[in-house]
Amino acid sequence: MASVPGPLLRLLSLTLIATLMAACSGTPKRAGGQLLDPSSVRVSGAVERDFDRALQLLRGDRYPEAIALLEDVVQREQRLPAPYINLGIAHYRSGNDGQAEESLRKALAVFPNHPVAANELAVLLRRQGRFEEARGLFASAQRQHPDYAPLVKNFGILCDLYLQDAQCALAQFERYLQLDPEDKDVEIWVAGLKRRVQ
Repeated sequence: MASVPGPLLRLLSLTLIATLMAACSGTPKRAGGQLLDPSSVRVSGAVERDFDRALQLLRGDRYPEAIALLEDVVQREQRLPAPYINLGIAHYRSGNDGQAEESLRKALAVFPNHPVAANELAVLLRRQGRFEEARGLFASAQRQHPDYAPLVKNFGILCDLYLQDAQCALAQFERYLQLDPEDKDVEIWVAGLKRRVQ
């Protein structure tokens, strides 16, 4: 779903395995109305193995099998966002936007403003033409995770191409270049935006 699917999936695979094990960051999450301390989440070995297998299936573009396995994982473990995020990506790549959105929203219910889930959902909303909803999601998640580069870059793309808000785009892309100064494409975009806003 993101603008660079291959690298993002590899990033998700690496970070989401850690997410499954460590329950993301140190921010408490809600589970059954209770605040959940991430360090207290214990995942069964079977769930971990099935999650790892689902990631392998995703890497192999075997989406129906990955979906079936991830649906089983989320039935057994509903306290962590990683399986929901990957389920959302698998649904999206299978052409099922509705299921993708539902899975990503479940990830955000488990971990509000999770940077990967918020980015993926906002990109999906953007592609559906739900620009203001995407903008709100990008902005909210970015307040919590200002250093998650894909979130910043995709927010800039939304502002530039879809909202025609050059000031917003320029601010996002300049922030993005602080995080990834080697991105020559975004340097060119910034130069163009600076000419437009003068």
